[in-house]
Amino acid sequence: MSHLVSPSLLAADFGNLAKDINLINESLADWIHCDIMDGVFVPNISFGFPVIEQVKKIARKPLDVHLMIIDPDRYLSRFHDAGANILTVQYEACNHLNRTAAEIRRLGMKAGVAMNPHTPVSLLKNILPYIDMVLIMTVNPGFGGQSFIMESYSKISELRKMIDDGKYDVLIEVDGGIDTRNARKLIETGVDVLVAGNSVFSSEDPAGTIRKLKNLD
Repeated sequence: MSHLVSPSLLAADFGNLAKDINLINESLADWIHCDIMDGVFVPNISFGFPVIEQVKKIARKPLDVHLMIIDPDRYLSRFHDAGANILTVQYEACNHLNRTAAEIRRLGMKAGVAMNPHTPVSLLKNILPYIDMVLIMTVNPGFGGQSFIMESYSKISELRKMIDDGKYDVLIEVDGGIDTRNARKLIETGVDVLVAGNSVFSSEDPAGTIRKLKNLD
């Protein structure tokens, strides 16, 4: 499978969000990444159900929704109803991760688990058979435009081996400081999905940057 690109709306122009969603629609991007922050689990607040519902009305790509919130189980069905296709919860925010992942799948979404930079991927050993994706945070979550944490490569490599050795059908996604300079190495290390926000929407040619991330030319 060729790798996927999921531009993050966190870095989009919220004064004209429809324009940037349509830009993604017309680009080579595969998904649209939506970061949900509650100001508690992470020190920032982003957007919630009303915005997701409006994004879904315009989007022609699957919505890749990442919940950086405490007690996400309260909202799983609401994010499904709002339009999420892939729903990722934070490992650190879930007391009963198997139950959460099972409910996400029962609702008809792909189930993802995200891990903060300090969390070892070895903790995922017993959940890999029950999920569809792991999101490795390559910055400390909460704000866009941060620098990539170099130690992430070893985490990705370790996770890739765990998935391959177990023959699990699980994608590896990365988010944080992703751009055209490190994308190729990330794919070579074992990544399946690149999330890019600031590097896309701050560029002079966002669609061209998405194309470069997709084709790595």
